[in-house]
Amino acid sequence: MEPQVGDRPEKSRYEVLAGDGTETAGFAEYFLSEDEIAFIHTEIDPRFAGQGLGGLLAQGALDDTRARGLHVLPYCPFIRGWIHKHPEYTDLVPEARRARFGL
Repeated sequence: MEPQVGDRPEKSRYEVLAGDGTETAGFAEYFLSEDEIAFIHTEIDPRFAGQGLGGLLAQGALDDTRARGLHVLPYCPFIRGWIHKHPEYTDLVPEARRARFGL
């Protein structure tokens, strides 16, 4: 089974599931407020390091936030770095706040 990214609002995080789809390989924690989502921490289990799951998680979470019409505040260094490497996602960060995040 291919890794899947999903929102777990009861835990305030996106998760990437690996293996048979029941094992949490990593997560991106967030704080949701009205029309903004602030990503605060991302973590991949060391057992799954180097498999591209962090990037899959970031892309899945950001694609979902785009579909929901949310603005992104990338306080998490991993999410911020991923956006920096994929400038097509920069528009998710409010223009007036991009300098604050180095975008």
